[in-house]
Amino acid sequence: MPRCVCNGAFRFSTSGDRPRDFTDDTLAPRTPARPSLASLPPMTVSRAALAAAGATAAAAGILIRREQTRRATERFAAAALETVLNAIDANDPETGAHVRRVAAYSLILGEAAELSEHECKSIERVALFHDIGKIHEALIDIVRDDQPLTPADRRAIAKHPIVGANVLEPLSGFYPDLADGVLSHHERWDGKGYPNGLKGRRIPLSARVVAVADTFDALTHGRRYRDAQPNDVARKVLLEGRGTQFDPEFVDLFLFPPIFDKVLNAEREIGAWKAPVQKRRSGSDDENVPDITFRWRPGRNGARGQPASDLTRQTAR
Repeated sequence: MPRCVCNGAFRFSTSGDRPRDFTDDTLAPRTPARPSLASLPPMTVSRAALAAAGATAAAAGILIRREQTRRATERFAAAALETVLNAIDANDPETGAHVRRVAAYSLILGEAAELSEHECKSIERVALFHDIGKIHEALIDIVRDDQPLTPADRRAIAKHPIVGANVLEPLSGFYPDLADGVLSHHERWDGKGYPNGLKGRRIPLSARVVAVADTFDALTHGRRYRDAQPNDVARKVLLEGRGTQFDPEFVDLFLFPPIFDKVLNAEREIGAWKAPVQKRRSGSDDENVPDITFRWRPGRNGARGQPASDLTRQTAR
């Protein structure tokens, strides 16, 4: 039997019969009638309609350009943060390893608290950059030192939240919580922290989370001038500071066994950095501490950059 192949609206025979010639007359009955442009009535468009269409097109063009600019600027801001993080690694690898561990712990804690994705990203970002102030040229020699801190050292190091906030403040248009979180990560729940003596929930959420993670990591990883403490000691410090130094809810959550196990797993994955032995810089008196003055423009929490009087009582660096 002849086999037929269908193609669109036409059927072509594959038998040995002579193929049929398709002429215009043959196709005409199958082709819908299409009026020519000449037969159409003239179209009239009002000036108002033309103006509206033009305005719409112009507005669309502006929105497209704005979106392109926004994306380009966001890429620039992200690249700027990456540059800052690389600067931390280059200037003090010990601090670089520390902030990565703190970021991992803080993210675990934020997710365990069922915070929003936006809040978790904000907390992680604050954790990554909370110690950026320590690589300031006036502080880096103190941070790299292999000897215990003197009172003058502590007074200088206590300025690092203000330094870091000033470094990051130009990016507040894209990361509105970053500078305030960095500024406040040494505030205390009881209001005795620094630099502004904020109390309770007046402390930014990100700073309250990072404070717990930061203290745990600072205690469990040795510095050049002191040995690491066992996990049990760090747990005890957090419990003793519950409701005084730290937000009690985040301490309870951090030490909750399933969450604490995740923290320890993250620590093992990131690893520890071994600090090289460095010589003590010459002298340790007040006159050898650089004369540095930092100013902070008030943010949403009313920061003014005035250190509290009990700075030297803080144990975490």
